[in-house]
Amino acid sequence: MLLQQLFLILPVMVHIYIMNWALLYTARRTGDREEKQAVYDPVRNSFQRDYDRIIFSSAFRRLQNKTQVFPLPGAIFVHNRLTHSLEVASVGRSLGKSVGERIAVKYGDEGAAFKEFYRHELAFVIASACLAHDIGNPPFGHSGEDAIRAFFNGMDGDTRSIIHDALTENQLKDFELFEGNSNAFRVLAHSFNETEPGGYKLTYTTLASLVKYPCASIEGFNKKTGLIATKKSGFFDSEAGLYQQIAATLELPIKEGYRHVYARHPFVYLTEAADDICYRVIDLEDAHRLHIISLETFMDMFLPFFDHEQELHNSRGYIEKKLAAINDDNQKVQYIRARWIGLMIDKMSELFMEHEQELLNGTLEQDLLKCLPAHLHVLIDRINAFSVKKVYNYKSVVEIEIAGYNVIGGLLKEFVHAVLHPRLSKSGKILKLMPEQFPLTPGGADVYRDLQSVVDFISGMTDLYAIDIYRKITGITIPEIR
Repeated sequence: MLLQQLFLILPVMVHIYIMNWALLYTARRTGDREEKQAVYDPVRNSFQRDYDRIIFSSAFRRLQNKTQVFPLPGAIFVHNRLTHSLEVASVGRSLGKSVGERIAVKYGDEGAAFKEFYRHELAFVIASACLAHDIGNPPFGHSGEDAIRAFFNGMDGDTRSIIHDALTENQLKDFELFEGNSNAFRVLAHSFNETEPGGYKLTYTTLASLVKYPCASIEGFNKKTGLIATKKSGFFDSEAGLYQQIAATLELPIKEGYRHVYARHPFVYLTEAADDICYRVIDLEDAHRLHIISLETFMDMFLPFFDHEQELHNSRGYIEKKLAAINDDNQKVQYIRARWIGLMIDKMSELFMEHEQELLNGTLEQDLLKCLPAHLHVLIDRINAFSVKKVYNYKSVVEIEIAGYNVIGGLLKEFVHAVLHPRLSKSGKILKLMPEQFPLTPGGADVYRDLQSVVDFISGMTDLYAIDIYRKITGITIPEIR
């Protein structure tokens, strides 16, 4: 009888955690030998090194000439992918610090290494993942992704036959469902034409914190599953083995019934939250600078978030009093933006800990912003709807999206045809334009790898370089002899 009573109360008393905070971080890097141990550095910890490697990389630097929302360059300096990524990293660092401190305090009996990581190192993990979150995005904003997908879905004739015959279904989906998130993982982890393995040699922890949709292309882009992991995809066929290795090391569980769909690493929710916070307010701040929306509209979007705040410095009355003392409209927008980001950081940190068990169980199937109370979530939905109508469909935004389709589609047409028919005279000329960084297999022996090299080359271009090379190879502009 006593044994039966114990079985009855066990489900209530015992929390079965699939993941463990103590096992969710490691200093191991891509390309490391199995036996290699991390060397202690009193100046920079392993995750600060990740941050530095990303920020000094050419792929990150090129983000300065990639569109965020509004066309570049312009008379009014708005955000590009680089400035956006730096701001997301700043917010991510704060989120990591806030959550890390809470975890360290809650699990005070854990060892010194545990406390050191969560108190002082998690902030750098999230900042690094945020810094790199857009590093795989092609030129011309999200329309660049759509242009790549459209090209591979619209192939016909010999091009379609050769590619469909040579690729597996998952490899084909890597192109037909091309995803900037998957490409970011590839950019950071792939060695391209270098002999040293591991790409940027980032820690498994930082890379896992970057992959928002941990699933293969063939199993992704399916919202009907109810899984947040299958909303898009997180790694290409070529990097599936590496992600599997990362997941095994950090003990990230695979979703039941799937081959390459994993539970999200809990840190991903912080990376995602930092991006979600930033673009919602920053895109509207840019719209105000460009006189697309008024100060009154901006205030109407964000001040209601402070209506029910109990602390004086977060009350709407206090903020409106501060605004009344500011003369310049742009400064008023900046003040509201700063206060709103601060408020959201506090709320996201609280929500992260409130949903701790779901995060560790791998069962939180929505982002943290969707976990906000109903009265705040209504306000987020309002911002989303307004941004789509007034910002993301603004005339100049639509124009650059159309340009992206034409430029990227035109480049793909030329380069893909060249790699599939390398013996043609024109093909030889076209392929000479590809840097040695993007290797092609002899005689086109591996179609998948060759197509990836083409997409690596084009997706890595800046907006201006893509336009320049498109004009030259189509004869719109005749290049000067240099």
